[in-house]
Amino acid sequence: MKNEVTQFGKKLREARLKKKLSQGMVAKTLGVHRSYISGLERGMRNPSLLTVQKIAKAIGVSAKDLIE
Repeated sequence: MKNEVTQFGKKLREARLKKKLSQGMVAKTLGVHRSYISGLERGMRNPSLLTVQKIAKAIGVSAKDLIE
């Protein structure tokens, strides 16, 4: 399970950087603290499917792109 969370974090970071968004910008859109986004990207947090969907929408990608 840890590997999947780590892979999600890597994909999230790659997608965010490709869109030229900072962690702070994504966090503000979601209404969370920047450290939460950092934790996701480092594989320290395991997001719910609803959270994955919200993150994907915030950065302009599909949830599928982040979890596959």
